[in-house]
Amino acid sequence: MKIRLFPSFVTAALLGLTAIPNAQAETPLSGHYVAGVEGLNAASLPPPGIYFRDYDYGYFANRFSDGPPDFNLKVYVQAPRLIWLSDYTILGGTYGADILLPIVYQDLSFKGFSDHNFNVGDVYFAPLLLAWHPQQFDFAVAYGFWAPTGNYDPKNPISAGKGFWTHMLTAGATWHPDTEKTWSLSLLNRYEFNEANSDVGIRPGQTWTMEGGIAKSVTKHIELGLAGYYQQQTTHDSGATAAEGLVSDVGVGPEIVAVCPYTGIITSLRWIHEVSVNERPQGNTINLTLTKRF
Repeated sequence: MKIRLFPSFVTAALLGLTAIPNAQAETPLSGHYVAGVEGLNAASLPPPGIYFRDYDYGYFANRFSDGPPDFNLKVYVQAPRLIWLSDYTILGGTYGADILLPIVYQDLSFKGFSDHNFNVGDVYFAPLLLAWHPQQFDFAVAYGFWAPTGNYDPKNPISAGKGFWTHMLTAGATWHPDTEKTWSLSLLNRYEFNEANSDVGIRPGQTWTMEGGIAKSVTKHIELGLAGYYQQQTTHDSGATAAEGLVSDVGVGPEIVAVCPYTGIITSLRWIHEVSVNERPQGNTINLTLTKRF
């Protein structure tokens, strides 16, 4: 059985994390999508059906260059996601949609501040998913948006919600070099357009994210590989109190994916180390993802 992981057109919402740097007033706001939620085969969608996926996402950082001293951040997100891929086609591609609701726990401390928060984040909905599978390739595109439905407090740097709408376009491809498809090389692009946060009078800049990986199936049910991402804020925040810096982040790390032949559950475990950051904390990410078709 070839392992296929459908992309995180929703995963986006792992939300509280990118709001955290705003604990420093002069740090730029950033969009909703947290890079590194998807890895191997990031741009491959599954066959038609209804799928449930549960993301368990942990982030740990104690470095923040030019940030507050004694910085320490712990984040845990559980994000249940429902995805539907239909038998209908548009432009030859399989049509689908999905929705995700993140539940976020954050613990943040630095000199003069200490707090923790557990709440529901902003909901994400993708009304348009399209997937193509020509020969040794998989292609996918999507449009989705975050609505500011989560718990949000402009005075709290670890609010689960972000207080503004975000629109995201997604496009990616997975290439299988060999005819048996034991190798894969995947790249998924996302571009965010953020609307204004009226509570603070700032409109966050646009953000571009690339993520994916190279993988090899070592058995019928196990796949190993190297995953990574690059995220860059491409335009500056706007508003009277907007910061001048641009947020960026680069991460890389190993991943293992396994399929249980008895339950059909796909399990992915990935560790990502941030090797370069700008205007945000630097740390490590652990992702455990479970996927089941119904």
